[in-house]
Amino acid sequence: MRARRVGRRPFCALSAALLVLVPGLARAAEPPCLTPHEFNSLATYALPNALSATAQRCSASLPPDAFLRTGGPDMIARYAAAKPGAWPDARNVFLKLSSGQQGPVGDMLRNMPDPQLQQMADAFIQGLVVEKIPAERCSSLDSMLRLLSPLPAQSAADIIGLAIGLGSQAGAARVGKIQICK
Repeated sequence: MRARRVGRRPFCALSAALLVLVPGLARAAEPPCLTPHEFNSLATYALPNALSATAQRCSASLPPDAFLRTGGPDMIARYAAAKPGAWPDARNVFLKLSSGQQGPVGDMLRNMPDPQLQQMADAFIQGLVVEKIPAERCSSLDSMLRLLSPLPAQSAADIIGLAIGLGSQAGAARVGKIQICK
């Protein structure tokens, strides 16, 4: 049996969805870079919502025995258990990424209570994933998630960050407008 190659594109699509939490970030000239720890904290926090949205987006294009249908719910539940511990650092990253927001929007984000900020981040992650992941990539994403599924959320986030760093050919690891510092 020949192993299917999991391409970098679906991996980057999921990773990009994990990163772009602030709509205004897309308008930023040069957003701040994230340290590997900051990226991993944000990814650990965002993974359950990104996985849930991926399962939603891909439900129509995957067979009944696909991992996202059979093992996805358990993976999402396990990764959700890591969200509360990742939130304090992820919150700081979220605010760092939104630091370009001036005036009332910036003030609102900085002063927003955690539960509301988390709801906003969660909804944005899910909406972005559903919008950005092409259905033709669902099979590759399903394979990638099956391979990551035995790992704890933090380890999966570390691997995603490492892959982005290794995949960068320009010397600076980037996903969309997000840069991971050396």
